[in-house]
Amino acid sequence: MAHYSPSVENLINKLAGLPGIGRKSAHRLAFHILSLDKEEAKAISDAIIEAHSKTIRCSCCQNFTDSDPCPICSDPKRDRSTVCVVESPRDVATIERTHEYRGLYHVLHGVYNPIDVRAMERVTLKQLFARLSSESSVNEIIVATNQNIEGNATALYISRLLKDTGIKVTRLASGLPMGSDIEYADDLTLSNALKGRVEIG
Repeated sequence: MAHYSPSVENLINKLAGLPGIGRKSAHRLAFHILSLDKEEAKAISDAIIEAHSKTIRCSCCQNFTDSDPCPICSDPKRDRSTVCVVESPRDVATIERTHEYRGLYHVLHGVYNPIDVRAMERVTLKQLFARLSSESSVNEIIVATNQNIEGNATALYISRLLKDTGIKVTRLASGLPMGSDIEYADDLTLSNALKGRVEIG
């Protein structure tokens, strides 16, 4: 078993704690970082600190942004009658890449899960419903959560709460198999899912 200095071991542990990074990948990243000269390593460190300090949540859609409201919410060319509800900021970038959708977004930062109280505190469902009660122009919610049990439960929860509001609630449909994540869908599949969305309930 390899033993490293405390500082190197700490770096590996911090990298391994990132989502999608296993212990082996953390080792590889750590030793790549250590191979950089001081200016390159500092540039990475400064970029992380700058992004963390300057990034805020848009008060409207809850997406990560450097300005409030974010560029999408403040764009007068966006269709303000439709709001696409997604789990994470990554999903916004994925859907934007298709050039198929021209409405607004709402980022939940999680999914509906009443069993996990701490996780539910981070989910922005309250902000979504408050937004819809104050924005009369919205007539359709597209629930673009992942096609799994939690994503479907979130879609059903939103649909039930908006049932008597007159707002249509639709769900991404064709092309996205059960258990799939929006982030990993190819552009054509996601574009077809947007076109083929179906009403919930």
